[in-house]
Amino acid sequence: MTDTTPPRSPADRAEPDLRPLACVLAVAPVLEISVETTFNNPDDPHVHVHVGGQGLWVARMVATLGGRAVVAAPFGGETGLAAEALARSEGLDLRTTSTTDISAHIIDFREGEREEVVVMRSPALDRHAQDDLYGTMLVHALSSDISVLTGADRDLGVPAEFFGRLATDLRASGKPVVADLSGDQARAVAEAGGAVLKISHEEMLEAELADGEDLKALRAGARAMVDGGLEAVVVSRAEDPTLVVTGDEAHLLTAPPVTTKQHKGAGDSMTAGIAVGLGTGASLVDAVRLGVAAGALNVTRRGLGTGRREQILAFAEHVEDEKL
Repeated sequence: MTDTTPPRSPADRAEPDLRPLACVLAVAPVLEISVETTFNNPDDPHVHVHVGGQGLWVARMVATLGGRAVVAAPFGGETGLAAEALARSEGLDLRTTSTTDISAHIIDFREGEREEVVVMRSPALDRHAQDDLYGTMLVHALSSDISVLTGADRDLGVPAEFFGRLATDLRASGKPVVADLSGDQARAVAEAGGAVLKISHEEMLEAELADGEDLKALRAGARAMVDGGLEAVVVSRAEDPTLVVTGDEAHLLTAPPVTTKQHKGAGDSMTAGIAVGLGTGASLVDAVRLGVAAGALNVTRRGLGTGRREQILAFAEHVEDEKL
């Protein structure tokens, strides 16, 4: 008997992609133009152009750590066209919505320090742009392993309840959520509950989520948010150990000491590590361990949300865990 089954195409025979898929909300993408010198020679300037912003930095580190990232973000105007092209050239999978322009920064590193020479801010997102971004994030998050919510400055016009509603809807669909937010946006997600909230100790103080910056006060503030419905709170504390608080326990995670080259982007790298860890089924403490390693190594680099996967994994083995 003749077999009439059509031959399988290469796509049919392809192995399933088992890398964790993170859907990242990037409300505020940024086009960055930096001026640097070679060997500190002011007569030899080099111009570099990259795409940044909290959500894009998180997505970049997700990819570095072996995950996949789908990014929901608004792009528009000349700066948006350039930033979108750069993001796609990095291999980032974008799900774009429209806006009239995005922020752009011109940064001068020629004296060895980061100096923002020009800052052009994005116009506020109107209600139609916000609704489109909300729907885009929600729909694509349903096909992901984990969702990551990053925030926006107040002048972008996105209200705190936007993030609270999104956290509620994502958790209702059974999708784990990691939120890296501050101020009213962090409060809104805390009230919605169910997420893992990553927040710095400075942000906890500014939002009056803790009565002080000492470990006892930070732990009490984090525990109050967990008791209010959050799954866990991860408090980054600059060079001090990272605090992890759940409903049952608390941990301090300490990375080996490093010399800081550029502190920006460390928190976003930590968030990406947490998301990738949880997306692969790791425990919360092990996921934060990966995040601590990614954040610690990122401060030794000038590029934001950058690093080498093998170095981060090796460094994570040296992050110490102390159960409180």
